[in-house]
Amino acid sequence: MATAYQIHQLWPDAHAIVLEKNPDLAGEQSGHNSGVLHAGLYYAPGSSKARLAVAGIREMTAFCRAHGIAHEICGKLVVATTDAEIPRLRALFDRGTRNGLTGLRWLSAAEARDIEPSVGAAAAVHVPEEGIVDYPGVCRALADDVVAAGGRIILNARVTAIRPSWIAETPVGAFEGDFLINCAGLQCDQIARMSGARVDVRIVPFRGEYFVVRPDRRHLVRNLIYPVPDPAFPFLGVHFTRHIDGSIEAGPNAVLAFDLREGRAALAFPGLWRFMAKYPRVCAGELWRSGSRARFARALARLVPDIRADDLAPGGAGVRAQAMRSNGSFVDDFHFVDQPRALHLLNAPSPGATASLAIGREIVTRLQPALTYAA
Repeated sequence: MATAYQIHQLWPDAHAIVLEKNPDLAGEQSGHNSGVLHAGLYYAPGSSKARLAVAGIREMTAFCRAHGIAHEICGKLVVATTDAEIPRLRALFDRGTRNGLTGLRWLSAAEARDIEPSVGAAAAVHVPEEGIVDYPGVCRALADDVVAAGGRIILNARVTAIRPSWIAETPVGAFEGDFLINCAGLQCDQIARMSGARVDVRIVPFRGEYFVVRPDRRHLVRNLIYPVPDPAFPFLGVHFTRHIDGSIEAGPNAVLAFDLREGRAALAFPGLWRFMAKYPRVCAGELWRSGSRARFARALARLVPDIRADDLAPGGAGVRAQAMRSNGSFVDDFHFVDQPRALHLLNAPSPGATASLAIGREIVTRLQPALTYAA
């Protein structure tokens, strides 16, 4: 939706046709993520993730203000729970500074408790630019603007085949365009292969399961509390997130989404087995924690020591579409694949939602020479 919006913003003579496989918008990743606005703390300086997250959060908050979408820049604590984690936290602080974040503060344990009284911290970094937002509301507002600008949004339009000259076949008809832009998330590698693009990655779906904190225990978390990421694993780890409605979500873990067709198919992908062989202890721990609220609570108690298993109720789940190479390594950055009159975005996990408007602008800018030539 953000790419279609930017097409009309940056190229008014163009007309976008959005093919959405579901009966409504934001039915998958966009409506089942953590709802966080990421400022760019974690990402390698100079990477697309760093550049587009820093630009994207500012563009996204401006869009929300202009459209009256619920959001709040509430700030986040990233917490070192032991002295051994402090060097990694210091590296994150330095990385955020290099990425252009403003207002970062290094906090002692006592200063961290001034912001989050229940946190268990040896030290912490306060990231004041981070916040929370209603991403489904963002999608609806983007859709309204796309339609108002002359674009079309076709629902229930799962792409089943792509013919030459960019004719996409769907259950609700065939649609032709001069350019093909593939932002299909979990199915983006499949769409790219349909179009004849050379694809060097595989999308592997990781299911993230959440608990919610009982209303009478929400006082334990004021805003956002995150751990220092484990360098032996490519996910952030379980954390606490306050949502726009005041609820507190805890999680997610990261396990293969066996319940999806793509998850079952991923079992035949050698890269997944190489990944599990590389991280056996952490993979086993994620699965072990998935089956036990008590184990989940123990992981959360590293951040908030007073949290207990009976403070948690089952929450929702989301699926992260993560690009993986055949050697078992993750694609760390947004991954674009060019094709004549086509562009495929084959990796857009977090901060993909935060950066979506900036990603859309990047896509249209990359296509600009071809659009100009076509005109």
